[in-house]
Amino acid sequence: MNQKPLAALVALGFLAISGITASTTSAAPLVPALPLSPASQANALSKAQEYLEVSAFSRQGLIEQLEYNQFSTEDATSAVDSLNVDWNEQAAKKAKEYLDVSSFSRGGLIDQLEYSGFTPQQAEYGVSTTGL
Repeated sequence: MNQKPLAALVALGFLAISGITASTTSAAPLVPALPLSPASQANALSKAQEYLEVSAFSRQGLIEQLEYNQFSTEDATSAVDSLNVDWNEQAAKKAKEYLDVSSFSRGGLIDQLEYSGFTPQQAEYGVSTTGL
């Protein structure tokens, strides 16, 4: 089984559970908005915290999720970098999330975590906490 689409499946499940929808009828690509104001930055920070309360993310994955929500790259990056997040802990949580929905080999789970935006070191750490 190709595990890379699993990230998309898990993300869609998360979005469905949280009531977030995506329109597929838009002809124009989603382009993150320009940073608007300190309020925009505060909203990006608040949204990042909300996401981390319900699921584990890599730094890059969380920035991309905020950009998907049309926060600017600058606001998303600033929000994520202002959080005090242990990315190794996030990798461990994400590894467990993946194992809760599918079976993986050690190498497959490392690849899946890296595909989700974790560094090779974070992915290795995350998998090491699972017993694989």
